[in-house]
Amino acid sequence: MSKPDEIEALLDTARSRFGGLDIVVANAGLDEGLGPVLDVTEAEYDRMFNVNAEGAFFTLQKAGGLVDSGGSIVYIGSSSTLRPTAGFGLHTSSKLPASFLVGVLAQEIGERGVTVNSVIPTATDGAGYFTDPKADDPLRRLVQNASPLGSRMGTVDDVADAVEFFTGKLARWISGQQLLVSGGALS
Repeated sequence: MSKPDEIEALLDTARSRFGGLDIVVANAGLDEGLGPVLDVTEAEYDRMFNVNAEGAFFTLQKAGGLVDSGGSIVYIGSSSTLRPTAGFGLHTSSKLPASFLVGVLAQEIGERGVTVNSVIPTATDGAGYFTDPKADDPLRRLVQNASPLGSRMGTVDDVADAVEFFTGKLARWISGQQLLVSGGALS
């Protein structure tokens, strides 16, 4: 997802195959690069920004030009962008550009009736770091206890439900927004 020509080819193929492009969900990204800012190498920085910043930028840009009038674009962000947290400097700084771009793109293509929004999940069971379940992981226990809704993590289905909302008729007048999907946890 860090190569604009390949992103455009993917979107063109989808448009040709399905007779249009109503919904684009930009969900590619790297969930790594945790550790102190002082330890980040140039190679780690380049890898993270090539996918999370550049890839997301060009996915949103290409989608903005190709999605049909009245369509929806949803960017999957990261709750780490909501507040500075030690150890998340590289990852978070690579996710911030696209979070900002959502609001800009919503203004630039809104006249076509296209909504552009962002779903901001907290740590999600089955995604990123939590793709490989480890029941005894201390971070898992911490995240499970952060939500006032119960002792569980959010799931990929919880995130998908938020995306479905943003792409449906109930959200036709919502654009340029970020929805925190956290079970009530602050981030």
